[in-house]
Amino acid sequence: MSAARSPSAPPAARQGAGPGRPKDLGKREAILTAARLLFLEQGYNGTSMDGIAAAAGVSKLTVYSHFGDKEALFNAAVQATCNQLVPETLFVADTSAPLREQLLGIGRAFFALVSSDAALATQRIMLSASTEDHIRRLFWQAGPARMTAALGSALAPRVASGELQIDDLELAAGQFFCLIKGELHSSMMCGLTSPVCAEVAERHVASSVDMFIRAYARPVRP
Repeated sequence: MSAARSPSAPPAARQGAGPGRPKDLGKREAILTAARLLFLEQGYNGTSMDGIAAAAGVSKLTVYSHFGDKEALFNAAVQATCNQLVPETLFVADTSAPLREQLLGIGRAFFALVSSDAALATQRIMLSASTEDHIRRLFWQAGPARMTAALGSALAPRVASGELQIDDLELAAGQFFCLIKGELHSSMMCGLTSPVCAEVAERHVASSVDMFIRAYARPVRP
């Protein structure tokens, strides 16, 4: 990837469409789809707004109108990829629902995300020496950091109700995702392990969830 930064958006594009003017959701989705594919194939610096516009079948002005600049589009593309496999509805706080079932749902979705070919390829790009630090920060804030914050918010009511005993929600949420990734993810990142079968993935996720609950469940007093 080249070291060149993204071109600045035209002033009018930065301002977006006029107030109250609806955006074309079909074009927005086409732009996001094209951006996700090109960022994956060509890296951040290798992807141009012209290329995204051409792949989406829209004008470059339309791309800028929807997303403002390339950094905002990259952020939206990472968020869209995460939300596709790990929807925000999984993190809805509901203390009336079983904790284990909610964590299993989050764990299954997250493991499917991080073990997908697209996610593995993206993470390898982020680890590449040619990827600039500000691109890594963009990726981290749009993906891992947002998901950690979402889980922390989902765990907070469980702490308030006394179901869990957690002093640092952000730390605990990060530990949960590290458990779910486990050694399997590291092995896949190194190309030593192919995507595992559903049975192995389920066993891995379930054991990780159970370990997390054992670590943070409020002790039952006799």
